[in-house]
Amino acid sequence: MKTSVGHRTALSLIASAAFLFSTPIACLHAADAPPTTEELLQRINSLEQEIKDLKAKVEQQQTPAVPPGAVAVQPGIVTAPSGTNQYQALKPTAFISAGSDGFMFNSGDSNFVIGLHGLLQVDSRTFFSDDKALGNDSFLLRRARPILSGTVYHDFDFLFTPEFAGNVVQILDAEVNYRLMPELQLQIGKMKPPVGLEALQAEEFTLFNERSLATDLVPYRDIGVELHGNLYGGAITYAAGLFNGSPDYQTTTTNNNFQNNKSFDGRIFVQPYINKSNSPLKGLGVGVAGTYQLDAGATNSVNNTGLTQGFTTDGQQKFFTYSSSDASTGVHTRITPQAYYYWGPLGLMGEYVANTDHVSNFAKKTSANLENTAWEVSGGWMLTGENASYYSVTPYHPFSPFNGRWGAVQIVGRYARLDLDQNTFSDYANPATSASEASAWSVGLNWYLNRNLRVNTSYSRTKFDGGTGPGATVTKQPEEVFFTRMQLVF
Repeated sequence: MKTSVGHRTALSLIASAAFLFSTPIACLHAADAPPTTEELLQRINSLEQEIKDLKAKVEQQQTPAVPPGAVAVQPGIVTAPSGTNQYQALKPTAFISAGSDGFMFNSGDSNFVIGLHGLLQVDSRTFFSDDKALGNDSFLLRRARPILSGTVYHDFDFLFTPEFAGNVVQILDAEVNYRLMPELQLQIGKMKPPVGLEALQAEEFTLFNERSLATDLVPYRDIGVELHGNLYGGAITYAAGLFNGSPDYQTTTTNNNFQNNKSFDGRIFVQPYINKSNSPLKGLGVGVAGTYQLDAGATNSVNNTGLTQGFTTDGQQKFFTYSSSDASTGVHTRITPQAYYYWGPLGLMGEYVANTDHVSNFAKKTSANLENTAWEVSGGWMLTGENASYYSVTPYHPFSPFNGRWGAVQIVGRYARLDLDQNTFSDYANPATSASEASAWSVGLNWYLNRNLRVNTSYSRTKFDGGTGPGATVTKQPEEVFFTRMQLVF
């Protein structure tokens, strides 16, 4: 039976020490009666037995437990009996783990993985110059989402996300993704369409409490099928899908489609230097996305007419709505060039959205192609030196005041603008109560206590053109609002 060099050395030292220890004792009695040959042999046999016992204990600690019915042929190797799958006998043990990324349940071979995650956002909004309108200033539970994700049979991923915040409980994500290879994947279910850059960013990583005016013109969630993948180590990302079709950033979706027409959505995003570890352009990404949607709505009361239920400000107040007799009755297209850049503590992001929709007013029996546009530029700087990212921020020194650690701090800013087609106000919207243009600037401070806890504060001011007539509320003065947020994510 073989042992390692280290173990042989240890055993030799033990034997030598035992021998040296016994020699002086023997010498003390040498003058009285020298040991006989038989006594010396007994001592040697005793030492050899002790060494054998010690070797057996060491090898027992190194040899893995043998599964029932298996046979250990040599230390460290376990073989299955006849008729038993070798891999079954060697199958690693499943495990459960908990950490900053949530709770993970993992099979030994990693073919089955379940992750339990969560997102909790508690906000406050304080409005200024609103003539003390009732119901504006408030605390609110902005998002409360248990998130279940995982993998089955190694290649099939799933995501299930319910939303318990707000007035209606709904399912945001319910999708299955088949990873044939990184370059070729198929996703089916309810998901974010591959369109807006800011809209595709996870809610827990956005710079501000609410997304910008540019996101008002892109879809939010939709049901369909999507082919996507990453090429050349992530240098090129593509997605193309067929969906039911969704109005502009409508936060609720139905499980039924009221028409046979569908929406074709696609996106390509290029990060040419992503695999260049030392390049200052490593964090540069440029892309374009778009949709081609055919609508055949009857009235604006039908969810799937392709028309938004209203465009909202940073403070989530509606500043524009279509007339109740309007509907999208033809081709509805969106195109959005987009880009971001991250280098060290700096992060920048921008996009432009051109949204063209064929709208009909059934009461007046008129129709027109209306083109609405929006754009936004936002950025941030990590004051504490961490690397900024589109996906997350990891503080160098997680919050621990007794150890003099205070987390990471980021200063952020944004400017956004949305312009509505002037023809909209001839037959399709009320110019007295709906604005034809909105522009907003925002500044804020984000405090990342650790990877899981974040505190936001920000201020936003939105100006409007139009919508100052009788009956106007939101648009008769600029909107000024102060936000706070406490966020927990795991």
